[in-house]
Amino acid sequence: MQIATWNVNSVRARLERVLPWLEARRPDVVCLQEIKCQDEQFPREPFEDLGYQIALWGQKTYNGVAILSRRRIEGVVRGLVGDGEGSEARAIACQIDDFLLLNLYVVNGEKVGSEKYAKKLGWLERLERTVAERFPSSERIVLCGDFNITFDDRDVYDPAAWHEKILCSTPEREALGRVMRLGLHDALRKFDQRPGVYTWWDFRTKGFERGQGLRIDHFLLSESALAACRGVEVDLEARGGPKPSDHAPVLATF
Repeated sequence: MQIATWNVNSVRARLERVLPWLEARRPDVVCLQEIKCQDEQFPREPFEDLGYQIALWGQKTYNGVAILSRRRIEGVVRGLVGDGEGSEARAIACQIDDFLLLNLYVVNGEKVGSEKYAKKLGWLERLERTVAERFPSSERIVLCGDFNITFDDRDVYDPAAWHEKILCSTPEREALGRVMRLGLHDALRKFDQRPGVYTWWDFRTKGFERGQGLRIDHFLLSESALAACRGVEVDLEARGGPKPSDHAPVLATF
């Protein structure tokens, strides 16, 4: 089974990029982030025509997450433990075969020390609680999505310039580390220890063309899921061309 994660930065704006990619790569499961539409606006038909079932949690203009699957989707849960009424659409979970899957679009945080940064750290606390309460480490657990956090300097094209900046600050990395200590592993690093593997490049600085990126899209796997994993790849080709997302899709094969 192959699972893909991709922040598409508006599913409707990116439909002409996403559909041909799905036809070519044919992943069994696709976790999308930043779909930027309400549930009733999601373009279901072209995905269903490709054989995908759909579970989603949309939001007007911002955020939004969706799971597409060629296999049966069961037990869909939207949101995190402790989310209040009117919470942003950033997390959706389900079971597919014997995998427990959690698709995430983590809060960006904007700037270290800002109100949005504090919101991000609070959101990560709720993520930690959610994983502890709903995702036992004895199961095949897959957390994937846009985490908006780098693990270490290998994930950053210029570590000095990004030192303690948003996406790379110590409190963010420590919060992610607490989630990892619940029994999760960074799947890409099982197969590739090299620096310079990136998944996001800034449009404004032409980061992709200049090779200046960050790795912020991850697969975090429990021990049994990691044992079943045969590889993780970043599809750089999908980041190029006309009207791309600023993220590349990442695929894990089991």
